[in-house]
Amino acid sequence: MNFTVEQFEFFLVILVRITGFVYTAPFFSLKNTPRNLKTGFSLALAILIFTTIPYQPLVYAGVIGYAIEVLEEALAGIVLGFLANVCYQMLGFAGQLIDTEIGLSMVNEFDPVTNGQVTISGTFYQYGVMLMLMVTYMHHFLLDALVDSFKLIPVGGVDFNPLIYELSVKYIVDYFIIAFRIVLPVFAAMLIVNTILAIMAKVAPQMNMFVIGIQLKVLVGLAVMLIVIELLPGVSNFIFDEMMDLMRMAVPYLGG
Repeated sequence: MNFTVEQFEFFLVILVRITGFVYTAPFFSLKNTPRNLKTGFSLALAILIFTTIPYQPLVYAGVIGYAIEVLEEALAGIVLGFLANVCYQMLGFAGQLIDTEIGLSMVNEFDPVTNGQVTISGTFYQYGVMLMLMVTYMHHFLLDALVDSFKLIPVGGVDFNPLIYELSVKYIVDYFIIAFRIVLPVFAAMLIVNTILAIMAKVAPQMNMFVIGIQLKVLVGLAVMLIVIELLPGVSNFIFDEMMDLMRMAVPYLGG
């Protein structure tokens, strides 16, 4: 079988889209994963897709035209992976809200994976959902979504629509709503605790409610998180559904 230059150009465009997705999607984009492993995985997956999808010669004008094709394919992979990662990052935001409510907002730690300061509850939820993702093989569904993107957006058929910002604005609203839904049990418990502390402050003003409240909020908050831990699979399933829906909604803006 002869491997022509046109076929190599076709393969390279596939590899670029896959690489953009692998380096931005959740689970695959972890910084503690060696780059050689990411590159090798992207190359192996590109070879599999190249052998399964029908070959169509790319239509472009000169070197600049081909460079534009490569950039568009890279942008398509990056956008799909980034949108999936945004759904995952809402867990960190929810954890930050929880720590603010229970009084652990200043207990931050450095996460070498994200190279940033993260809260304890945010790290707990993120790694809990990451564990659910691996146990339920949801990372395979992310790869399935990537492979299906080649059916919905043919190779060389990416037409990036700048109006994708409308999708981003819409999802920012959902981002906060979903995060507040995750925080709601802890928020309700803290509201009750604050009410009780306010009543006790009136009944027994000689007691220092500030000192008592700090310890009480931490204990109640951790107790509520322990009680609602059984809801984590439901939260994980909801996050995964949001990933798929957001990636599906982004396809029309990428030329599908």
